Amino acid sequence: MRRTGVALTLIAATSLLFPEITIAIAREGAQARPAPATLPPPRPAKLPSPPVAPAAPNPVPQASVAPRSSPAPAVPATAPAKAGSCLSALAAISGNKLRAAPPSASLTAEGCRVVEPVIVEALAVRRPDGAGSIKLVPPPTLSCDMARALSAWFDSALVPLARGALDKELASLRVGGGHECRRRNRQAQTPMSEHATGRALDIFAFQLGEERQGRLEISVEKPQGLVQTRFLDAVRQSACGAFMTALGPGSDAAHANHLHVDIQQRRTNSSRFCQ
Repeated sequence: MRRTGVALTLIAATSLLFPEITIAIAREGAQARPAPATLPPPRPAKLPSPPVAPAAPNPVPQASVAPRSSPAPAVPATAPAKAGSCLSALAAISGNKLRAAPPSASLTAEGCRVVEPVIVEALAVRRPDGAGSIKLVPPPTLSCDMARALSAWFDSALVPLARGALDKELASLRVGGGHECRRRNRQAQTPMSEHATGRALDIFAFQLGEERQGRLEISVEKPQGLVQTRFLDAVRQSACGAFMTALGPGSDAAHANHLHVDIQQRRTNSSRFCQ
């Protein structure tokens, strides 16, 4: 009896808490019946179908156009080093008269290739009354880098030296030995000369003053008097600073009658060969 009371109490509490649960109680002494299976909740009414989004309008078909491929840029077979940069810079300076040298076999021969060869007629300098120029007679063929080095030397050294030592304006230089495909001192067993690459120039004389008043010519081989000798010494010393090589009378027999200057590359930029 006591167990039955406890059971009834638990059943009553369960019924209060979970009224939807049906509990079958077997009477004492009777055969217990299995509790009826709890059925799932009835199926809800059919829900309305969700609204169907309107179909997007079909785009108007367009003709299929294949993308146009850009043609590949043409690559030149050979491109000169720094093509046009040196020549265009010098040509833009008023007073410079130089032009690209026409193609020739000697300019591209093995061991004699000239980088950006130019024919130099005159190079610009500053005068007291404005811009001027110094002519090179006859016009040599040089590498453009050599022409640029000469231009700086003429303006910064030669013109002031002529004006200070002789009270005259430097008008022209008598030159020779620009580009020439040969070996040093024209010997068969010597290394190639810097003339072979157009990076050298030989100067034989300096011409000063106005042509109509009779120009003064100072020969590198035979200067006349102390003033001309000192002028040539000063020119030679300035060339030792402006170029990598400066050779003149007294250095050897091959340079007895002219001043040779070149821009041959050496181990360091401060290295110079000056005699």
